[in-house]
Amino acid sequence: MSSITVSTAFAPSRIRATRPEARVRLTRRGRAVFLVTFLALALAAMTALGSWAAASREAGTPEPVRIVEVHSGDTLYGIAGEVAAPGHVREMVAHIEQLNSLNGPELQVGQKIAVPRR
Repeated sequence: MSSITVSTAFAPSRIRATRPEARVRLTRRGRAVFLVTFLALALAAMTALGSWAAASREAGTPEPVRIVEVHSGDTLYGIAGEVAAPGHVREMVAHIEQLNSLNGPELQVGQKIAVPRR
């Protein structure tokens, strides 16, 4: 037969460590220094990497367009369908909206819009 012996040597002790827990506490001045240092590093990074986002001075080649006056019954899809390749009317509508800075496909009678040439 076997027996089990229980010893108190391995029981958890209730004695706490004598050294206090190490916690970082920042004073108001320390927080200000931390914030200023962070902002200075962010500004330095933006200055160093900002040159990659700079635009060139060259305008590029302008796209040839023709000006169309909107008449009663005209729609942007109808105008785009006249100049778009078959099956690409939606892309042409988006392109015409971008060329004319339109917020949607709504047109008004008498409005003049730029349409790419065929």
